[in-house]
Amino acid sequence: MKTDNKKEGKTLGRVYHTFGPFVFKEAKVLILGSVPSPKSREQGFYYGHPQNRFWKVLAAVFGEKEPACVEERKNFLIRHKIALWDAVESCEIAGASDATIRNAEPTKVEEIIKDTSIEQIFATGKTACRLLEKLQGIKAVCLPSPSPANCSVSFEKMVNAYSQILKYL
Repeated sequence: MKTDNKKEGKTLGRVYHTFGPFVFKEAKVLILGSVPSPKSREQGFYYGHPQNRFWKVLAAVFGEKEPACVEERKNFLIRHKIALWDAVESCEIAGASDATIRNAEPTKVEEIIKDTSIEQIFATGKTACRLLEKLQGIKAVCLPSPSPANCSVSFEKMVNAYSQILKYL
């Protein structure tokens, strides 16, 4: 649904998280993004844009082949005890630009992790970190955004940063 709000010449539309958290009892790490991109909402799973580096980076961290489809991605996450969710349940946003997020409604992170083994929360990008702390009072380890828009961080630096996850697994 489109609104009349404008930010940097782009129309903001209200988006809702159209799929739930990927969380399971044995998960030890929770990785939170900000809000799913249009491609992720279309696929019904996280980090669905083909140019997003999330899956490629995680595969490199674990020395594995990049999971190619949603089913392989879910199996990868279960095998490595990683849960996924987002900081925002709904918001106004222009396309997939986190910089345009307005009127964000938070997800219920504390509620979904209470019956898990999650020891550490990570967030992919500064916006996700900021929203998580501002909206829910939760501090997370801030990882570089794997978004194609974040080309300033090299693949090698991203793999190094995401390797922090290993000490909690």
